Amino acid sequence: MSSDGATTIAGDLSPEDAFAILEKDRRAVLVDVRTEPEWQYVGVPDLTGLGRATVFRPWQVYPSMEVAADFVESLAAELRRLGADEATPVVFLCRSGARSRHAAMAMTDAGWLHCYNIAEGFEGVLDANRHRGKLNGWRARGLPWKQT
Repeated sequence: MSSDGATTIAGDLSPEDAFAILEKDRRAVLVDVRTEPEWQYVGVPDLTGLGRATVFRPWQVYPSMEVAADFVESLAAELRRLGADEATPVVFLCRSGARSRHAAMAMTDAGWLHCYNIAEGFEGVLDANRHRGKLNGWRARGLPWKQT
């Protein structure tokens, strides 16, 4: 914790730096915290080339968009089921980096030591036409993804 009471996560990463962690550390886990409609209609990261799968756990429940009350407990249980522990690097992804930062903070508060946020998210920032997915983000940076 920092002196102002804000949670300090392990770091905000570019999509490329996040992918590098996933490539180098077989224990590292990618957690996509978007909603099911986002996964279905926008696409998802594809880690099959690394011999792994993304963990899908929504930070907010669609359509109310309330924070999932059991997020920390259910994700911790899933991570442990996958063989992770509190020292495992966990990389969080959402649309643009906001929800994933909150999720990383929540897991850090719960004792997970190496929680990272992909600051650009999957789709990145809005362009001049108010469209995402063109300027930055996982998909625009050319990292592996697929349509579901």
